[in-house]
Amino acid sequence: MNNRRRVEGVVTSDKMEKTVVVKTTRAFQHPLYGKVVESNRKLIAHSELDAKIGDKVRLVESRPLSKTKRWVVEEILKGLAHEEAAK
Repeated sequence: MNNRRRVEGVVTSDKMEKTVVVKTTRAFQHPLYGKVVESNRKLIAHSELDAKIGDKVRLVESRPLSKTKRWVVEEILKGLAHEEAAK
């Protein structure tokens, strides 16, 4: 296993060729007030696995592939097309 960061998120757009937009969410406690706050981030990722909108995917950090693309879809964790192929 390598030291690359891995994050999980949901695909929100697949209109580009071999590229998807993934929304990641993280929850953390506010340092002063203690309230649990959610933070969202959109990541642009390379997808050879043909991920579709609504799929839950795991991304792995990579070298810069383009101006904005720094992540690669490592695995499709949950999705309609993925579940049908597993049957």
